[in-house]
Amino acid sequence: MLIEPGQLKQRTLIKMKKMMLVFIASVCCTAFAMNASAQQADQATTDAVTAMVKAQWAAEMKDPTNVAEQTKDMSDDYTEFNGQYATRLDGKAINSRLTEAGGKDSGKRIAAEMANPKVQVYNGDVAILTYNYVGLTLDKDGKTEPARAKSTRVYVKKGDKWMMVHANFAPDPLPKD
Repeated sequence: MLIEPGQLKQRTLIKMKKMMLVFIASVCCTAFAMNASAQQADQATTDAVTAMVKAQWAAEMKDPTNVAEQTKDMSDDYTEFNGQYATRLDGKAINSRLTEAGGKDSGKRIAAEMANPKVQVYNGDVAILTYNYVGLTLDKDGKTEPARAKSTRVYVKKGDKWMMVHANFAPDPLPKD
């Protein structure tokens, strides 16, 4: 069977189109798999950092004087902004001293919740957690008070462990009527 030059050109073009289709399908499948893998990694990071915050709150509610347990996921070079101080607080050591002094306060946290949490992950080793803190404190007279804050925590993966390197806790006053 003799193939004419026009038929050979058409067959080659059909084969090239099929190969191009297979290539495009392969690229799409790979991109989809990579995206799914990244989303799973991001979800694992989200779960890890939110669990760390909740564990910190649980440790504080269990024993407000156990500063080591409350600050175990805090990097030594941790920095913080909050509504009680006009300046940035630098270092885990100063934060630990203030946490220890605050643990002697007559008020006690009895409930803590994270509303509207969002975790943004960058390059797999930086995570930014933002949320609205809602909780209750119990004063020495047995009266409960709501506690609210707008919060941001920044984590960096050091080795295999997420460490909090910065936080910003801002007041979230009740809306005025």
